[in-house]
Amino acid sequence: MNFTPIELGASIIFAIAVLHTFCTSYFESLAKHSPRHAGLWHLLGEVEIVFGFWAAALIIYICLVGDLHTAKSYLNSRNFTEPLFVFAIMIVAGSKPILHFSTQLLHAVAKVLKRLLGIRGAPVLYFLTLGLTPLLGSLITEPAAMTLAAFLLRDLVYRHQCSKSLLFGTLGVLFVNISIGGTLTNFAAPPVLMVASTWEWSTAFMFNHFGMESCIAILINALVATLLFHRQLVEPSASNQHEKIPLTVIAVHLLFLLGVVVFAHDPIIFVWLLLFFIGYTTAYPKYQSPLILKEALLVGFFLAGLVVLGGLQGWWLQPILEMMSPTAVFYGSLALTAITDNAALTYLGSLVTGTSLDFKLALVGGAVAGGGLTVIANAPNPAGIAILRSYFPGGAVSALYLLMAAIPPTLVAIAAYRLL
Repeated sequence: MNFTPIELGASIIFAIAVLHTFCTSYFESLAKHSPRHAGLWHLLGEVEIVFGFWAAALIIYICLVGDLHTAKSYLNSRNFTEPLFVFAIMIVAGSKPILHFSTQLLHAVAKVLKRLLGIRGAPVLYFLTLGLTPLLGSLITEPAAMTLAAFLLRDLVYRHQCSKSLLFGTLGVLFVNISIGGTLTNFAAPPVLMVASTWEWSTAFMFNHFGMESCIAILINALVATLLFHRQLVEPSASNQHEKIPLTVIAVHLLFLLGVVVFAHDPIIFVWLLLFFIGYTTAYPKYQSPLILKEALLVGFFLAGLVVLGGLQGWWLQPILEMMSPTAVFYGSLALTAITDNAALTYLGSLVTGTSLDFKLALVGGAVAGGGLTVIANAPNPAGIAILRSYFPGGAVSALYLLMAAIPPTLVAIAAYRLL
């Protein structure tokens, strides 16, 4: 392996950042025992801050090893479209009319199933949220699906007194299902988006090679979680179901959402749409709730830091991928996804020339199957954490408990991709 001092330093800083994500609860405990510096410890205890913080350390390191021009040139070479898109889509998808529309839609389907099956409404809503919403991610993109599902689960599950098994079990299934739920099309999942153009993968190709397997894995995961936790689920409040929002307001919000999704690769356009959307919600506040600007900014900061840190990891990732068989690539990419963003991993794999179709399918399959193992494994995960984190003990999501909760649904995804 050939590497420069900057690449070696970047990998060391990246390893420290990954370790930091597993230690956020420790910094939160330091904040309680050291009030004088509580602000600093709280800052370091925020998962969304981690990669942006260490990305800043990397830029300082590049300035010291090289110079300011080298650091600026590297930053200008990075593509920040994905962080900007996730920031925009979170704000629009998390708006009150969009959530109201999604909730009403799920309630309507749940009501039909409830009558047909003769069971309580809460388990049906829980199953639909974990099973149907991730599949919608193939149309509205994974970040939008994550935002919608997290808000729906917040009201259905997380706002009530929950056991730790329900808190983390639901989060693990949500992360895995969202990661594989965007594979029915060629534009919705970040790791697929990174290779679709280079490898000329169409939506028909994605559905043919991943669609049925992903659907089966998602429905199995949602069903198992529902069977495990149905006794702990609380029936939703009837008052929320009867809230009225005019169809014209919902239609305008859906048009904004559609516009951001359609122009997902054109930041100038979707940021303009976002600013227009913020202006619209300010001008007509009657049916609005406060936009999730803070949460979206934190997630965008997290992903931007990952873009900066991940850009210098190719010197060790690419040689590893080049020497692997397709089977080894599947499990290798699955394991590597836990410590690096799966979109960055597939992008590096797309740079390897002369690879077979089996190699390509294994790389993408492993990357999306492992997308729920950690917060950093899949780009939409921080969005879910930002919305649900305050409902976990101490306001922190344990990386270890998340990993343990995500392993069973990940095994289901592995079985679907390798055996079906």
